[in-house]
Amino acid sequence: MIDFIEELKWRGMLNDMMPGTEDQLKKEMTSAYIGFDPTAASLHIGNLATIMLLVHLQRAGHKPYALVGGATGMIGDPSGKSEERNLLDEGTLRKNQDGIKVQLEKFLAFDSGKNAAVMVNNYDWFKKFGFLEFLRDAGKHITVNYMMAKDSVKNRLETGLSFTEFSYQLLQGYDFYHLYTEHQVKLQMGGSDQWGNITTGTEFIRRKASGEAYALTTPLVTKADGTKFGKSEGGNVWLDPEMTSPYKFYQFWLNCSDDDSHRLIRVFTLLGK
Repeated sequence: MIDFIEELKWRGMLNDMMPGTEDQLKKEMTSAYIGFDPTAASLHIGNLATIMLLVHLQRAGHKPYALVGGATGMIGDPSGKSEERNLLDEGTLRKNQDGIKVQLEKFLAFDSGKNAAVMVNNYDWFKKFGFLEFLRDAGKHITVNYMMAKDSVKNRLETGLSFTEFSYQLLQGYDFYHLYTEHQVKLQMGGSDQWGNITTGTEFIRRKASGEAYALTTPLVTKADGTKFGKSEGGNVWLDPEMTSPYKFYQFWLNCSDDDSHRLIRVFTLLGK
């Protein structure tokens, strides 16, 4: 059986994790999730790095959950953003969700026994959640001071941050709480820019459910020169062959520098040592 943490370490895919995470993974089959906001009809190769976290998790005998953010996608995550993005209508979001589901099914085994992957949509539990009910049931457990201390908030205070985006981390925190109580999910994973949102979830679980949950992040993939990886001259490199042709997809990888190749092979393939 693969040791999940050791696998991530040698692949250079472990950025940070909460104390106790490794012990939890060694103790029992652990359910863990990553969220994907349906802001486009396809995921891109930047998302692929986090998808590979779920792939390695499942190969190590644990249970992966893929959360499609049908609700949070209506809000917009401020993490790593310099300005507020345009909000999408419900019809567009649903179309995007369908496309993402098809793509995730190519990477994860959804019928492999006890640790079969599961896909959930947070719109299912938020759609009937009233505003006042949410404030009473969720808002009182996380202080404004705690939320203001997050880098995703502090980095946007000068340029402006709407209450809509400010509330995002509370919604994501409630997602973790819901999956913890309803599906016994004890670990949330994501890119390093998601650390603040993920730890809000662990704090929410601690305060509201007196439970213990864990966080793990992977480094954002960058080029050898430090610039962001995952875009070509034409923009994002998409996983959907209708949005990025197989030829352009192949050419993108072929054109990666030799300095980057050894790291990218570890992150984006299942090749072993």
